Amino acid sequence: MTDLLIRLFIRDPENTRSEAVRTAYGNLAGLVGIVCNLLLCAGKFTAGLVFGSLAVTADAVNNLSDASSNVISLLGFRLGSRPADKEHPFGHARYEYLAGLGVAVMILLIGVELAKSSVSKILNPEPVEFGLLTLCVLVASILVKLWMSVFNARIGRKIQSSTLIATAADSRNDVISTAAVLAAGVLERFTGLPVDGWMGLGVAVFILYSGVGIIRDTLSPLLGEAPDEALVQHIHDKVMSYPGVLGVHDLMVHDYGPGRRFASMHVEMAAEGDVMASHDLIDNIERDFLDNDHINVVIHFDPIVTSDEAVGDFRRWLVQQVAEIGPELSIHDVRMVPGTTHTNVIFDCVVPPQFRMSEAQLRAAIRDRVAAQYPDYRCVVTVEHGFAAIPHTAQA
Repeated sequence: MTDLLIRLFIRDPENTRSEAVRTAYGNLAGLVGIVCNLLLCAGKFTAGLVFGSLAVTADAVNNLSDASSNVISLLGFRLGSRPADKEHPFGHARYEYLAGLGVAVMILLIGVELAKSSVSKILNPEPVEFGLLTLCVLVASILVKLWMSVFNARIGRKIQSSTLIATAADSRNDVISTAAVLAAGVLERFTGLPVDGWMGLGVAVFILYSGVGIIRDTLSPLLGEAPDEALVQHIHDKVMSYPGVLGVHDLMVHDYGPGRRFASMHVEMAAEGDVMASHDLIDNIERDFLDNDHINVVIHFDPIVTSDEAVGDFRRWLVQQVAEIGPELSIHDVRMVPGTTHTNVIFDCVVPPQFRMSEAQLRAAIRDRVAAQYPDYRCVVTVEHGFAAIPHTAQA
């Protein structure tokens, strides 16, 4: 079914780098979700009213909230596909994250109201009839939601949409909650125990849990989450694959929405090399990322003295010493300035968030190690906080 829908409604479906194709996928997922959830809502609401089941009615309202969520997601894809303008030079792709946030708020509000109704029925239980119609509606709902979960997950992975992946998880949770409602009806039918209100409360808890999860997932990129480790590794490996590149540091990746990523970094190359050749290499790296990874990259050139063996030997020794203090630490931009009585050694040390030592303690630890081995060296250490976990081996 998924392949048939893609063939019918998506032109050039494999070209997911295209904004138009990506938006078409989002529109398809949103429309399919709206239709399926409205049909499920109508069926469950009818069964809930006929047989007086609050759990079934609660599950119907959950499907209605899912349909509303699909509408907001659809708007998010449409607004996010708008081109960049004077006020928003990085585009509007973050609308997709805002759409997910709006969906989460709606889910939380509905979950609270359903919880109130369920608690009321727990305190004042009423008999519930469970007929063949209810059974058929709930079983059909489970099957449809299973398909919707697979459908949204597949498209979400294909176009790298966190919103659709969250929608897939929500459909999976709906399968669990509907199964709970079905179990409540069967138990109440054959045991007479008033469990309908409790199951309705369980559905409400699932709705609230889903809303909190979506809020967390959509707020994280809006607040500036750390880039994916696989992406950082890919950027590092690609840059280091170019001949003449000695190291990479100060990598920053900015996410302005799906398909809107920008990055900046410092790339170390030999100071003795031809400046024009180094500039040409940097241009090639930037163009490579734009053409093949769709990432706008800006590279700062850091010249490294490679002809002075004393500097090279000291840099390698210093890397080992810093790694012993903390394997997640790295150094770069090592310079040596000889003087009459001592030599100043100037370099930067990158620390991860929440490192166990303070900046003053780290500087002291490095200075003590250097002084013990090189009494005439004075360290001038600038402590930097890393924005991406570049592999430690890159900083040699």
